[in-house]
Amino acid sequence: QVQVVESGGGLVQAGGSLRLSCAASGTIFSIYAMGWYRQAPGKQRELVAEITHGGNSNYADSVKGRFTISRDGAKNTVYLQMDSLKPEDTAVYYCNAKSFTREYWGQGTQVTVSS
Repeated sequence: QVQVVESGGGLVQAGGSLRLSCAASGTIFSIYAMGWYRQAPGKQRELVAEITHGGNSNYADSVKGRFTISRDGAKNTVYLQMDSLKPEDTAVYYCNAKSFTREYWGQGTQVTVSS
């Protein structure tokens, strides 16, 4: 089993920055990728950014150039640095960890960007 715990959400004005953290614990040797998804009210959950164990990353087009995903292998933690935030980035952000047999989700953290 793997547990993932997010932190770092909050309220910020448009143009501001936030950093989200996600710490993984448990049978983490099985995890090959971790990332962030978000879900806004009335919308489907969507991928924001993902990074593999080897360090390869990919981003949603809507956040490219503004968000940066990184990982600290020693701490089993993934970070999402969010800059130039927009009101449309408002959502619940979920940490995701993928193994070859299943996915694991955090409880979610609210990010609200005011205009």
